[in-house]
Amino acid sequence: MTETATTAVATETVSSLERRIDMTVMLADIEKDVDQRLKQMSRTVKMAGFRPGKVPMKMVAQQYGSQARSEAIGAAVEKTYGEKVREQNLRVAGYPRIEPKADAVEGQLGFTAIFEVYPEISLGDVSGEAIEKPTLTVTEAEVDKTLDVLRKQRTTYSETERASETGDRLVIDFIGRKNGEEFQGGKASDYTVMVGGGMMLPDFETQLVGVKAGDHKNFDVAFPADYQAAELAGNTVQFEMTVKKVEAPQLPEIDGEFARQLGVADGDTTKMRAEVRANLEREVKKRLLAKVKEQVMDALLKVNPIEVPKALAMMEAEQMAEAARRDMEQRGMMMKNIPVEASWFTDQAARRVKLGLLLAELVKAEDLHVKPEQVRAIVDEFSETFEDPKEVVRWYYSQPQRLAEAEALALENNVVAWVLAKARVSEAPIAFDVLMGNAA
Repeated sequence: MTETATTAVATETVSSLERRIDMTVMLADIEKDVDQRLKQMSRTVKMAGFRPGKVPMKMVAQQYGSQARSEAIGAAVEKTYGEKVREQNLRVAGYPRIEPKADAVEGQLGFTAIFEVYPEISLGDVSGEAIEKPTLTVTEAEVDKTLDVLRKQRTTYSETERASETGDRLVIDFIGRKNGEEFQGGKASDYTVMVGGGMMLPDFETQLVGVKAGDHKNFDVAFPADYQAAELAGNTVQFEMTVKKVEAPQLPEIDGEFARQLGVADGDTTKMRAEVRANLEREVKKRLLAKVKEQVMDALLKVNPIEVPKALAMMEAEQMAEAARRDMEQRGMMMKNIPVEASWFTDQAARRVKLGLLLAELVKAEDLHVKPEQVRAIVDEFSETFEDPKEVVRWYYSQPQRLAEAEALALENNVVAWVLAKARVSEAPIAFDVLMGNAA
């Protein structure tokens, strides 16, 4: 290709992060580049009635002229833009927006490149920030609570003749009518509902207590004014319900069979408790660190207010939206008709980008780079819960993406340790239920 002659004026600062470069491209040089591109295409282009390389240039130009011109202009603009960015040592964030200019002189094409640059970061002082480290020691009481949760997860149900109580499971038929007419979504057969589970509207929920199999009830249900179905919002409708089964919950005993369900092959309940405790200690450690890490990141954001390039925030939001789609698809949801908008993640994406920029600057400034042994320690910790830890370690080290996750975690840990060494740190005990998210 020929070297295309272009010129560019000085970069204009549009805002704190936005920059603008005006460029002109000589048409004569564009045409030379187009000719060279067409000649190169003619060597391999295939067209009916002609052997490869023998298609007349006039026909090649008719078929591919627009493509060649577009490529030539794009190459010229990209070349000039790149030269100007390198010349001024600009750290471009995202991709430029290229717009044509209407005021170019005869024989030239004018373009404007509008883009953002990374913010300049001057790290603030975290020594005045207060961080509270929650503390919790796992005891037999926490093991008992965890076993109780595991028992409830394995609850079975059996039919009972007594009246229903909170915690029971019902199988019901129901029909809803508004002004005597059935409405959409108001009818079900063999519907399973938990008594006190909060699955139904309050007026419906109260009718589930104290009923027996075979009972038939008619009652009113008031829909809230903000109910999603507009035709029902703020209205009172009539329901007819038939109770087909009342099933009482039965929790498993903590015995050998229960231990085997938890993966203890020989059914040893002492060994089961030891494994539950070990897993619980790992989970508690992870949650305690997460709470500290959140405070550390908040402190860094507080003392380092920076503006986020919109392009980077949007790219991050789009990646988060795509990750959310994949996650929901993996959970069995049909995502074809369910929109997941990047705009939903704007604030979270901006926070992530800010932290990414701050952490990168802090790691560079304070030499907090990750060491191989730190990554290995995290991988070893990940592998502890698997039957064959060595195989899991091999898998991590054979998967660059997975290993990168461990490296990112190790880097965050380095940053957390550095901030804790500088900030005003205090300790405070935290309740087990609060830490595990079980508090009412």
